[in-house]
Amino acid sequence: MNMPPRHALRQMPSGIWVLGCVSLLMDISSEMIHSLLPLFMVTTLGAGTIAVGIVEGLAESLALVVKVFSGTLSDYLGRRKGLALCGYALGAVTKPLFAMAPDIGTLLTARLLDRVGKGVRGAPRDALVADIAPTHLRGAAFGLRQSLDTVGAFLGPLLAVGLMLLWADDFRAVFWVAVIPGMMAVLLLLFGIQEPETRPTTQRTNPITQDNFARLGSAYWWVVGIGSLFTLARFSEAFLVLRAQQGGIPIAFIPLVMVAMNLVYASSAYPFGKLSDRMSHKALLAGGLLVLVVADLVLAMNDHWSVVLGGVALWGVHMGMTQGLLATMVADVAPADLRGTAYGCFNLACGLAMLVASVLAGFLWDRFDASFTFYAGALFSLLAIIGTLFCPVTQPQRTG
Repeated sequence: MNMPPRHALRQMPSGIWVLGCVSLLMDISSEMIHSLLPLFMVTTLGAGTIAVGIVEGLAESLALVVKVFSGTLSDYLGRRKGLALCGYALGAVTKPLFAMAPDIGTLLTARLLDRVGKGVRGAPRDALVADIAPTHLRGAAFGLRQSLDTVGAFLGPLLAVGLMLLWADDFRAVFWVAVIPGMMAVLLLLFGIQEPETRPTTQRTNPITQDNFARLGSAYWWVVGIGSLFTLARFSEAFLVLRAQQGGIPIAFIPLVMVAMNLVYASSAYPFGKLSDRMSHKALLAGGLLVLVVADLVLAMNDHWSVVLGGVALWGVHMGMTQGLLATMVADVAPADLRGTAYGCFNLACGLAMLVASVLAGFLWDRFDASFTFYAGALFSLLAIIGTLFCPVTQPQRTG
């Protein structure tokens, strides 16, 4: 297997950097809200942990399901940017709803609309990364975009902590501030990215046909299966926030848990993405799942802040090892003209798994104990490792 260039960052197309910065800004906006949302639901709106699991599971799974339609539409149109722009715009305009929500029903509506925006933009954006990135830098490109995305994911909670301290735990005021970086992300995507030209076609065809599903091939469907099992093992991160609350951490400081997780995630995503261009994808994915097993076991031990912080840091490592890698694996096995559909179907399967995982996590937490939630996650991780080891997918050769 050919080695990628040493200076991969210097060779990275500017479009990858722009997409990464767009993700960074939107994640600042989203995580300022999401890092506080479970606490807002439990303390201000009086929701239980099962309700948190249902809201988070529905929201995240809806986002992944919507990706099927947006990804397929981007293949049909042969264009990606417009759909991605619509998705980011929807995410930005829903942010004020969180600040105004008087009850759990309104908040659920805001959360679902926000995640619809994420679903609309996700598959076209990932397909756009695959379209722009040179083949020999594909893993590094996905890792870089994921890394910049995750920088926003730890800056958002950090800003939330500062504003909560400044404004005496005023959730709604923090949610209003989150509107600003969301709008900035939309403007940057609108003016900062030039979509690559695609080959002209004389007739548009429906990507969702039996023949096209056959073209995706067995290797692709194996990746879908592994990704779904992986998602069962990785329920909503809202439960990391609730675990930190059990340890008696003051409400204003609890978002620092997500800062720590995303700092580790951001630091590791690009190095592991670059590494995936040189080593076995199956081995790297299995390693990431093994780290998740350890993270779950640590989080199940007890709720002392130092133990929770250690488990959250390990959670961040596994995210850095696996999230960009799964996107790269889909790009490697899917035909170029069906990448949007491929990402959409992949995320549909993962969305259904996310719904099951988050509802189950909330049920185990509420009916038994928080430890049961994390032990269940460790069990599903072990099953995913076994599935990965038996996966017949072969890694393509990279050419520089």
